[in-house]
Amino acid sequence: MYLEHYNLRLKPFEESPDPKFFWLGEKYKEGLACLRYGILENKAFLLLNGDIGTGKTSLINYFLSEHQMDAIVATIPDPDLSSLDFFKLIAKQFNINIEFDTKGDFLNQFEPFLYNTFSEHKKAVLIIDEAQRLNQELLEQIRLLSNIEKKDVKLINIFFVGQNEVIDIIKDEQNKALRQRLTVHYTIAPLTEPETHQYIQYRLRVAGSETAIFDAEAVHEVFSFSKGYPRLINIICDRSLLTGYISETAKITGPMVKQCADDLKILVE
Repeated sequence: MYLEHYNLRLKPFEESPDPKFFWLGEKYKEGLACLRYGILENKAFLLLNGDIGTGKTSLINYFLSEHQMDAIVATIPDPDLSSLDFFKLIAKQFNINIEFDTKGDFLNQFEPFLYNTFSEHKKAVLIIDEAQRLNQELLEQIRLLSNIEKKDVKLINIFFVGQNEVIDIIKDEQNKALRQRLTVHYTIAPLTEPETHQYIQYRLRVAGSETAIFDAEAVHEVFSFSKGYPRLINIICDRSLLTGYISETAKITGPMVKQCADDLKILVE
């Protein structure tokens, strides 16, 4: 709607995680280094956590799209499942085309799949998003999956990706055995105000902007509203661009962003 007004090719602040808009700031570089290390060194379990809207899923998507790996990746978007449904979803995600009704039947197919993947010099990666929704039974089943190994080489890398509540789950005494295998952990923090400015400018450049559409006061108001959470930055910047378009102005100012923040305050209350 407002693209032509700002001379943009693409919408710069869409909420869906698009790797080409991923801003590789210092926090995310560190996160990527941890992800890369976890896979290359076969660390079995890796935990990536952060508050809602800090960019966990965006980081994972960027990692998978930009880093060439001989890996077969399965992603579980919501693990609030029974054990059997979880196993069936794993099989589907790994393209193991079988029908089964028991854990034993699943393992009879899954273990050969992992051995074959290893023999082809590939890595099997299981990414469990929204890991804070895991129940205790499923956590134990996942830990047992990591026991599948060959000559002390782990055959599957498991990424837990979740909100900060997942830390309390991992720290529970019941999960001591799993916690001891968790050798790579990274927490994504919200952006600082200077990082917020860089984030906005980067996404606008990718979208085709050759000018600074948001002035300094506008960036400050974006940060005040979003507290550095990329999801909220996207929401208020998109609303601000629409407001600027309606007002027929090419520059987004502090008062314009503040007006949008008042309209959107329900999102942060």
